[in-house]
Amino acid sequence: MEVLRNLVACLLGLLLVTFPVLVQAEPEPLNTFNVLCYHDVQYDPDKDPEPYSVSTTELVQQFAWLKQHGYHVISIDDLLAAQSGKRNLPNKAVILTFDDGYRGFYSHVYPLLKAFNYPAVLALVGSWLQLQPGEKVPYDVHDYDRSSFLGEDEIREMSSSGLVEIASHSYGLHKGIVANPQGNLLPAAVARRYDPQNHSYENDAAYRSRIKSDLKRNSAYIRMITGKHPRVMVWPYGQYNESAIEIARNLGMPITFNLKDGVNAIQPSLSKVNRWLVDRNTSVSGLAEKLLVSPKSTPQRVMHVDLDYVYDPDPKLQEEYLGMLLDRVKAMNITTVYLQAFADPDGNGAADSMYFPNRHLPLRADLFSRVSWQLSTRAGVKVFAWMPLLAFDLPVGNELANHRVESDEDDISGESYSRLTPFDPKVRQLITEIYVDLAKSALFDGILFHDDATFGEFEDVSPWALEHYSRKWGFPKSISEIRRNPDVLKNWTRHKTRYLTEFSLELSETVRKFQPELKTARNIYAEVVLNPDSEMWFAQSLPDFIGNYDYTAIMAMPYMENVEEPMPWLKKLVYEVAKRPDSLNRSVFELQSVDWRTTKKVDNHELAKQMKLLQHERALNFGYYPDDFLNNSPSFDVIRPFFSLQTFPYSKN
Repeated sequence: MEVLRNLVACLLGLLLVTFPVLVQAEPEPLNTFNVLCYHDVQYDPDKDPEPYSVSTTELVQQFAWLKQHGYHVISIDDLLAAQSGKRNLPNKAVILTFDDGYRGFYSHVYPLLKAFNYPAVLALVGSWLQLQPGEKVPYDVHDYDRSSFLGEDEIREMSSSGLVEIASHSYGLHKGIVANPQGNLLPAAVARRYDPQNHSYENDAAYRSRIKSDLKRNSAYIRMITGKHPRVMVWPYGQYNESAIEIARNLGMPITFNLKDGVNAIQPSLSKVNRWLVDRNTSVSGLAEKLLVSPKSTPQRVMHVDLDYVYDPDPKLQEEYLGMLLDRVKAMNITTVYLQAFADPDGNGAADSMYFPNRHLPLRADLFSRVSWQLSTRAGVKVFAWMPLLAFDLPVGNELANHRVESDEDDISGESYSRLTPFDPKVRQLITEIYVDLAKSALFDGILFHDDATFGEFEDVSPWALEHYSRKWGFPKSISEIRRNPDVLKNWTRHKTRYLTEFSLELSETVRKFQPELKTARNIYAEVVLNPDSEMWFAQSLPDFIGNYDYTAIMAMPYMENVEEPMPWLKKLVYEVAKRPDSLNRSVFELQSVDWRTTKKVDNHELAKQMKLLQHERALNFGYYPDDFLNNSPSFDVIRPFFSLQTFPYSKN
């Protein structure tokens, strides 16, 4: 009765609440829906250190706001009916989900669902519900015991009501497992288990067997309680991959929910449904902003980091260096780190070995996974794996080591990277396998394709390339003959530009099988931006990059380009990018902190001035390379006022 009286008091309090009214930028398209993700609900969540708990009062107010503003809370049956074409979703459709199976769902949420006549999805972790007396679930900042979770009778009652859809949240995957030699615990649903005794990783078959066994066990447990097989899989921590989705689908769960922000649309597959996370800091106004306000572009601040600086044969020193990097990145308050995933100790721009286990190049150290995870979880940044597209120096004895991009004898510049030729199908397969191994070995947010992804005006004349030009593109098997006709030369250049882009996009899609939310970025030379005719020298094109990658990382490096007056040059560079719609939002201007002509570091104050100029010219996203965190270069105190989002977040006039 006390619970009911408190709930009634909350409902009556709604009469005194002034709900926010926000204007939606555009009407919602037909058959779109939002999903809200809640966890525990309590009268006083401040007594609970769990950051995702919300108060009963706040939940009542949010439910009332949804009703007051014309939102329709729908069920999984409504979703499937719309998918099958039986009926459309109502306007402003919303699905309510509650993760983990806390006891507060029965005492606080279920009465509200009945009062508002709102359906909801409840995701259960089977192993937590089968705890023995005295056993604990370690979760985030404290442990939970069995009394924190729902009882089977409560679950059965709510499932029978028709309001509550019981979903699987896995049986025992809501935890971290050891996923690298350093002992980092990564999400169990996607990580490959590392065996420290045998120094080996779980193979594909073992991984799939583990995931299938877990999901199958939880489905059987839910069916034992409710008499119904779960139709929905809610991924722990929102982490999933294509293999996990396929397993869930084969086990009768074609609908799976993640934790990516964004509205959803009815489509043939509902295996990647986005959800808005609601936590204790999400007020009614915050909920309204999620649902009504079009998302704004977050300025990107990027530190481009050589993992070679972290690596050391001495594990203690390596950990010390990693700590220095983490402290610097966190204190700088930035968004993104471009993190080297390959080793280049000789500095020639090609990968001699890798920082992740792979099939084709030596392993310098199994380090990328640890540093990427630590940067993400401790420094709170997005990590892009910085990878070559073609520049791999294969070991002597590899049959493909000499299957390289070749230049016509007239090209004597010698300035290009040594690259494998992508026109050889065996080379493409090898590079693809390297990217697959990267994707399996670590969790990261994006790929940055290195500036090695070029073809010069005399490249490629390898036999595989010449055969491709003739058989696939209809060009002569002679670059000299191609170059005699300006129109043919231009057409050949465009084909090469597109070929490199398509190969990188194929690699991206391969990685997305393991990292579904992957973003892409690719380095482009400034000369291509300033002089589009120079596409001939690089096989790069700004419109092509803007149209195909999430971000184009422009090498805004005046000293590398032998520019005498860097500031006017940078201003012109931004101006040229801004000519194209939306290009500034999708470009990252990468400054240089070292003058490689002299090997001297760029003056800290000069670098800060360049950052200030980029802001003044409304360049939304920028960063620099390299960051020498071991020597505080560039100076933290000098650049932070112009680089950190905490101190200088938006363009100023």
